[in-house]
Amino acid sequence: MKKISRFSSLAALLFIPAAATLLPGCKGKEQDTKTGWNYNDSKNGGFDVAEFQDQETGPGLVLVEGGRFTMGATEQNIGMEMDNIPHTVTVQSFYMDETEVSNLNYRMYTWWLYKTYGQDPTTLPIYKAALPDTLVWRRNLAYNEPYVEMYFRHPAYNNYPVVGVSWKQTQDYCIWRTDRVNETMLEKEGFKNQTGQFDASNPYNTDAYLAGLVELDGKKKKGKDGTERNITMEDGILLPSYRLPTEAEWEFAALALVGNAAGENIEDRKVYPWSGRSMRDGRPGKTQGQILANFKRGRGDYMGIAGRLNDMAAPTAPVLSYYPNDYGLYNMAGNVNEWVQDLYRPLSFQDQEDFNSFRGNVFTIPAINADGQMEKDTAIGPNYNRLRRVADTVRMIDPYVLDDQDSIEMYNEKNTLVSNQSRVYKGGGWRDMPYWMSPGSRRFLNENNSADDIGFRCAMIRMGSPTGVAAKKKKK
Repeated sequence: MKKISRFSSLAALLFIPAAATLLPGCKGKEQDTKTGWNYNDSKNGGFDVAEFQDQETGPGLVLVEGGRFTMGATEQNIGMEMDNIPHTVTVQSFYMDETEVSNLNYRMYTWWLYKTYGQDPTTLPIYKAALPDTLVWRRNLAYNEPYVEMYFRHPAYNNYPVVGVSWKQTQDYCIWRTDRVNETMLEKEGFKNQTGQFDASNPYNTDAYLAGLVELDGKKKKGKDGTERNITMEDGILLPSYRLPTEAEWEFAALALVGNAAGENIEDRKVYPWSGRSMRDGRPGKTQGQILANFKRGRGDYMGIAGRLNDMAAPTAPVLSYYPNDYGLYNMAGNVNEWVQDLYRPLSFQDQEDFNSFRGNVFTIPAINADGQMEKDTAIGPNYNRLRRVADTVRMIDPYVLDDQDSIEMYNEKNTLVSNQSRVYKGGGWRDMPYWMSPGSRRFLNENNSADDIGFRCAMIRMGSPTGVAAKKKKK
């Protein structure tokens, strides 16, 4: 019997081929480990495999390295709702906006809509539907008219968080932002929208482009088989969709427990996005004693006294104010509350998944016409080129999610606010006392409503490695 040395066994383990790697005898070609066929080789049919190092970080985003954490209350539940009982979940890595979406950011969105659709009375409603409700500032017994008239438009408030936007409006902004960023990514590769940025008859959007409904300057990618085609998701150029963060993601990012970790242990669970229970900076130095967020300190006290303003903001503060948390995210407590993607249910902690927890899925499939092609959606305006999605007939049985009709029949619509239009918002705002700035606290509002202290920021999924190639090289 032939003996196998420990060295040869170890060598065998070290040289196990990866899914796509260079193998002996393939003369510089990448080879499929299951068939022996070469990739990117016209002699083998030209199956394209793109070179890919790492997911590019989209504009405005910060990588949030995921992990396990205790989701739920970090402070006494003063309302006794008991809707945020602590429980352990894991969140995979994702990207999140460094700051809240500002007035300037949102004005560019409405400007683009006006340039594209505002010239035609039939499509003008697309632009009007995106405008913030500035009347959220109005109070019967307060003089807030300057905010009604100027907060969104005046350059003094360019870098202040946009407010007066509903959850529904944030969904449209995320779609638009995805399209503009991916359009820029394609332009870097030499693909440009031949009809121009503001042509309502053929505006670029990612779904339509991937379905072949939008042409970019007639340019095609030449494959190894000699044929020309559009860029596809397999090329690794297009980014995943911008969206609102889930409640679990938002809470995980706000706590930023990466700054309190010692090995695999969390040494001190945070109450707020910063360490300690105080609302003031406890570190020795010039900033010691300064307020760490924009909030309401007490009845009638929104900013402190003249000469000693405590948070330097009335009502909101610029989106880059105060110290960022340990992920580099600004204003994860105070300034404005922020919409998250989830539907509100008081008992979510009892039945939600413990990996990437989220409530609010609507499973959809593309609409196909008689020719087998994906259809364009004209529901919100002629030639909008947004692919129509139709609801899948398969639904999850969820005892805590009621149909709207069920809500009306069982509880009477006037007696319950919890429905399939109730969306969670978190973080506390300039009108709130410190309790609401604890990341575990949660409130809800109808998805069509808005307020002068609710804004939003976007997130994006992290594909592949949870830390990235750069982080791996740094560790080595």
